[in-house]
Amino acid sequence: MALTNMKVFNEQVQTTAIEMLAQQVDLFNAASNGAIVLTTEGFMGDYRFQNFFQSLHSAQRRVDRYAANSDASATALAQLQEIGVKVAGGFGPILWEPAQLTWVQMNPEAAILAIAQNLSEAMMKDMLNSSIAAAVAAMENVGSTVVYDTNTARDISYRDINAAHAKFGDMSQLLVCDVMDGQTYHDLIDQNLVNTPQLFQYGSVTIVDILGKRVVVTDAPALRESPTTTGNDIKVLSLVRGGVTVYEGSDLVTNLETTNGKLRIETTWQADYTFGLALKGYQWDTASGGKSPTDAELATGSNWDKIATSIKHTAGVLCLSQTN
Repeated sequence: MALTNMKVFNEQVQTTAIEMLAQQVDLFNAASNGAIVLTTEGFMGDYRFQNFFQSLHSAQRRVDRYAANSDASATALAQLQEIGVKVAGGFGPILWEPAQLTWVQMNPEAAILAIAQNLSEAMMKDMLNSSIAAAVAAMENVGSTVVYDTNTARDISYRDINAAHAKFGDMSQLLVCDVMDGQTYHDLIDQNLVNTPQLFQYGSVTIVDILGKRVVVTDAPALRESPTTTGNDIKVLSLVRGGVTVYEGSDLVTNLETTNGKLRIETTWQADYTFGLALKGYQWDTASGGKSPTDAELATGSNWDKIATSIKHTAGVLCLSQTN
C-alpha cells in the first residue's frame, strides 16, 4: 500500500463507515418498532428546538342553559418546546505500519473494512447507550408517575412490566417496545419455561414479543445502574414510537497522518463525530446541562425537564427492581 494511496484510503474508510452506519440505522429502527429512532437527519447548532401545541382538553366545560350568561374562562393557545442536545464523540487514533500490509501482500480493503466496521459499531453503541441512559434518567427524575418500583431485591416479572405499562392507563397501547438487558431477558425466559404461552416466534429473524410489545435486548450500562451509591437496580424501559430520537448527521471528520522518524513508518487514523439526542415530552435543560454534555451530564435526570402536560405524551415508562 503506497503512501500516495493514503488519501484514497482515508476517503474510503469514511465513506464505508457512513454507509455501514446507515444500514445499521435502518435495521435498528425496524427492530425497535420505531421507539428509538436513529435518523441521518442533520442537527445544526448545540441544541434542536421543536415546538408543539399544548393540550387543549381542559377547555371542555359543562354548560347550564338556565344559568346567568356570565363570562367563560379562556384557555390560552400555547406551545411547548422539546429541546434536544448535540453530543460529541471521537474514535481512535488507530495506529499501524503501512509496511505491515505490503509485507504480507494484504489488500488495503481489508484494513478499510476493519476500521470502518469497528467505527460504525462503536458509534452505534455510543448512540444507543447514551439515549437509554438519558431516557432512564429523565423518567427516574419524574418519579412514581412514570416509574413502577418493586421496592424489593428480586428479578423483574411480567406482572412488574405490566404494572409499569399501566402508568399510561388507557393509552398503554402507545408503548410499543421494551428495552432490557440480557440478564433480565433470560430471567423472563426462565419464568416463561414453566408456562404454556410461547415467548418466541422463529423465522429468518428471531422476533421477541413480551406482553404484545417488541423487545430490544442490549446490555446498556444504564439498565443495571442505580442513581444512588447504595447498589444496582434492574431496569426495563418501555417506550412509545419516537420516544427517543438520535440525529446522526453524518458529519464524520477524519484525519490520516503518516510520520517518519522511527525505524519504520507509522500511520495513525482518527475520527470525530457528533449526534443529537432528544426525548419525547422532555427538554434538555440548557442552563444546568449546558452544551456538548458528558456521559454523566446526559445521565443526570435533572438535566431533562418534563414539559408534556400528561405523561401519556412523554417517551414512556420505567420498571425497576433491585438486584438480588
